[in-house]
Amino acid sequence: MTSLFDPIQLGRITLSNRIAMAPLTRNRSPGAVPNDLNVTYYQQRASAGLLISEGTPISQQGQGYAQVPGLYLPESIDGWKRVTTAVHEAGGRIAAQLWHVGRVSHTSLQPDGGQPVAPSAIRAKSKTFIINDDGTGGFTDTSEPRALSLDEIPGILEDYRRAARSAVDAGFDAVEIHAANGYLIDQFLRSNSNTRTDAYGGSIENRTRFAIEVVDTIVKEIGAERTGIRISPVTPANDVSDPDPQPLFNLLVEKLAAFDLAFIHVIEGATGGPRDNLPFDWAALKTAYHAKGGKAVWMVNNSYDREMAIEAVASGRADMVSFGRLFISNPDLVERLKVDAPLNEPDRATFYGGGAAGYTNYPKLA
Repeated sequence: MTSLFDPIQLGRITLSNRIAMAPLTRNRSPGAVPNDLNVTYYQQRASAGLLISEGTPISQQGQGYAQVPGLYLPESIDGWKRVTTAVHEAGGRIAAQLWHVGRVSHTSLQPDGGQPVAPSAIRAKSKTFIINDDGTGGFTDTSEPRALSLDEIPGILEDYRRAARSAVDAGFDAVEIHAANGYLIDQFLRSNSNTRTDAYGGSIENRTRFAIEVVDTIVKEIGAERTGIRISPVTPANDVSDPDPQPLFNLLVEKLAAFDLAFIHVIEGATGGPRDNLPFDWAALKTAYHAKGGKAVWMVNNSYDREMAIEAVASGRADMVSFGRLFISNPDLVERLKVDAPLNEPDRATFYGGGAAGYTNYPKLA
């Protein structure tokens, strides 16, 4: 019987176990440049089979939150090199999550104070994190977006290509395309945020087009064996919805099967919330992928505990399980899960912004 703690092959790399650290936005990289604190944070958690970085914008336009590290500045790439080196020295593996937030942004974060971009000019009923004039951080309403024109889409695909290459140059073992949680790719997928009437809107065939173009662009640049994708079929995060997500996401994974991707990362239910918020057949999603020949590692996420994770892998329902909040407060989560040790509780007040407190000062097992 396969165990959560067994090694697994992911693309061209071998992981020491089947536990991943999910992407976690922590807003501790001023100027979009990873720093000493970030190096320590990731190195502390390197016992995970795979670390997936916090969302990392592919361009300034793709940034939606203050003080997140990017992949579009030379200084940012140099900062990430220090992180990946530290993780590798500790025996770990790490993927960069490539992020374009689309409409989930604020004019203060955009180039020249411009409007955020989106599939359609529909404002998200959501919040983003900015730095106030007095230097404090806080959440504020997203700004009104403008709709992308057809001739702008190739430029965004080029940003994805460039960021994927920069991630490899920075020493990342793989990349994860962020197609979840109501950000740009997910906005193209969902009918309430995509009301286009051209080749990128309307039918589910058209609404999956942008996602597949992003995947194709990155695979051609760095190889499918270094490429994964994260999806969230039923999350309402950042004000996205679709009346019938099952055929939409079944079609998406069927198309993804044409690429020999390293992994597919699936958020089951509402991100960070209930797993049963909407009816959805998760087994059918995986079956649809495999029926088209897909062979990527199938990673699952959302409120998994030790027992659920062990069962998911042992039953074959998943190949890997990712944990988010538990990794915030337990840098040695893998060891704690292995020996069934008590877990530190995370301090929610320190999730976003700040310094070492609530970031790098959680204790390990004695």
